[in-house]
Amino acid sequence: MKVMAFNGSPRQEGWNTVTLLEHALQGAESAGARTELVQLYSLDFSGCISCFACKRLDREEDGVCALQDDLSPVLDRVQDCDALIIGTPVYYGTESSGTRAFLERLCFPYLKYDPDRISLFPKRINTAMIYTMNVPENKIQEMGFDQVFNMTKKFLQLHFGSCELLLSTDTLQYPDYDLYEAKMFDKEAKYQRHHQVFPQDCQRARELGKRMASSQA
Repeated sequence: MKVMAFNGSPRQEGWNTVTLLEHALQGAESAGARTELVQLYSLDFSGCISCFACKRLDREEDGVCALQDDLSPVLDRVQDCDALIIGTPVYYGTESSGTRAFLERLCFPYLKYDPDRISLFPKRINTAMIYTMNVPENKIQEMGFDQVFNMTKKFLQLHFGSCELLLSTDTLQYPDYDLYEAKMFDKEAKYQRHHQVFPQDCQRARELGKRMASSQA
């Protein structure tokens, strides 16, 4: 069993998204899985360039993106894994730009332009999206975030298999709120929530990782 995780945050050490991913991988490892964490913002890559090489009738392989960059060997390894966990902060109402570029390259080559929309991925695997965001939970639907999350979930289900969402809300943005614009926030409430609630999110991530490694898609 191999579980791959992808950090779609430019913050790579000690912050919300990567911390949750690390806990998810610890959960997967506790179930006996081998794991890999990919830092997307350490790679030099772009999103889909609309070359349609993956849709040509004379293509040599199915499900292969013709664009060659740092992401290419990572996408090759995805074909051998048994579960995917993608973590991203919510920036301006959607996934980070690095995560969106990754999702384009990950999913589009497996989409067959067929009335039945058959996935060309060779097997069914578990997937999960971990979202971290500054907004509180009671604002998600009002701001339309749930539609974004469910659309991404729908595409991952289409191409790979079951997809689970983990939402970590009202997260800590700054290490020191006195150094940044933050008048709209109650900084003490932010610190307290990070101290009390974020550890619970980490535990949920750990349980998610264990499920990813233990169940069939």
